[in-house]
Amino acid sequence: MDIKSTTDKLLKGDISGVVGVVKGGLERSLNLVGVIIVTVAASIGSGLFVLPSFAAAVMGPGIWLAFLLAGLVFLPGALSKSELASAMPDNGGAYLYLERSFGPLIGTIGGLGLWASFLLKSAFALIGFSAYLYAVTEYLDVDTNSTLMIMLALGLITFLNILGIKKVKAFQTPILALTTGLIILICIVQLFDADIDFSRPINSAFDVSKDDPTLVAEAAALVFVAYAGIYKAGAIGGEIKDPEKNLHKGMLLSLLLITVFYVIVSIIMMASVDGEWWLNKDGSPREDPIFAFFDAVVSTEIGLILALLAVLTMISGALSGLLAASRFLFAMAKDSLLPNSLSETNNKFETPHWSIIITSVTMAICILTLPVKDVAKLASGFQIMVIVALNVSVIVLRKSPSAQEWYKPTFTSPLYPVVQVLGTIAGGYLVIIMGSKAIIGAAAAVVIGVSTYYIYGKEKYQVNVQIQEQE
Repeated sequence: MDIKSTTDKLLKGDISGVVGVVKGGLERSLNLVGVIIVTVAASIGSGLFVLPSFAAAVMGPGIWLAFLLAGLVFLPGALSKSELASAMPDNGGAYLYLERSFGPLIGTIGGLGLWASFLLKSAFALIGFSAYLYAVTEYLDVDTNSTLMIMLALGLITFLNILGIKKVKAFQTPILALTTGLIILICIVQLFDADIDFSRPINSAFDVSKDDPTLVAEAAALVFVAYAGIYKAGAIGGEIKDPEKNLHKGMLLSLLLITVFYVIVSIIMMASVDGEWWLNKDGSPREDPIFAFFDAVVSTEIGLILALLAVLTMISGALSGLLAASRFLFAMAKDSLLPNSLSETNNKFETPHWSIIITSVTMAICILTLPVKDVAKLASGFQIMVIVALNVSVIVLRKSPSAQEWYKPTFTSPLYPVVQVLGTIAGGYLVIIMGSKAIIGAAAAVVIGVSTYYIYGKEKYQVNVQIQEQE
């Protein structure tokens, strides 16, 4: 058994990966197509099912431009992530990249930021789950309480995560494929609708860009979290065949496909239906825009079929998101940057139960206390900061003499360091344009991270390093 590889998996919180190594090694079974499928499946969720109406509330029907701009800003980070992943194909986690690039202090800040980003994304998925569930129950004339449904769903996915259910992901991909296929089919049908008006989204986008470009930037920042699933390619690096070739290709092709998909679907949606259909009667954004679109252009019954599929997609996305978020606490505890109890695994199920429970409780607090738009803003804001940090990591590792011995990426980002500098500037601008709450959230992550490191992590981390050196 490769002790270093096993340790790396423990640091990521990849319990099942460690078990796999013990049983005989992790099989590299994913080819390029497999990488793309996993990454696209991890991306298309709340980003498509919920965010369009929130973006439209900011800039009107020209939201395709916001998705395009968000994809372009994500590109430098994807290139940086590809380079980092090619140098450390088995490590995968952004937390480890930051810790190895900047040391434990920035690793602590980055780890907590990543944790917050994933738990907020999962919280947003649960909000979308409740909206589509409400569409179904309202049609059936069944009274439900949205908050209660969200809390029950959160309790369920927490329980399933502690049990270590591994088969849920196997159901998510076909469900998402069916949902996406249905959306594509309806969009193709709409292309032949005599009433479709492409000038509506196209002209709106350019008019807003000319009159108030900050609105486009604000909408782009809001939908940025829709691309978060692209990180998945790095996280599964140990399962990819020929990662030197397939890892960066899969990540970049996924970004291209997802961006094109978001742009085309948003154009057709806005061209097909006139008026501000993405708003509720009280003027707030609808949390079920895809159902509203189907209801308007096809039928309520077809919309309900999609709503049911969306419910399953959202709940499974929240399930995997909760697990991903809890892994960051687990990894940091393994590095002695957080209390050891967070690295404890359940004797029966081999899952980090305390990390899962704390993440779940934090999700509940966010859902109960934050407005829906703020959850989306903070989730996107933390994702942008991660992208910025990855861009800076590439610059640091390329320049650092101490990293030259081990940092040997098989894929190097083109146009270095221009791409990284532009990505950092663009990402920083999007965070600023999101407003004070996103900035306060970023500042809070820094303050909490610094406090955690100096109050607890610094001494424990140094002791842990000394023990490892003695061994």
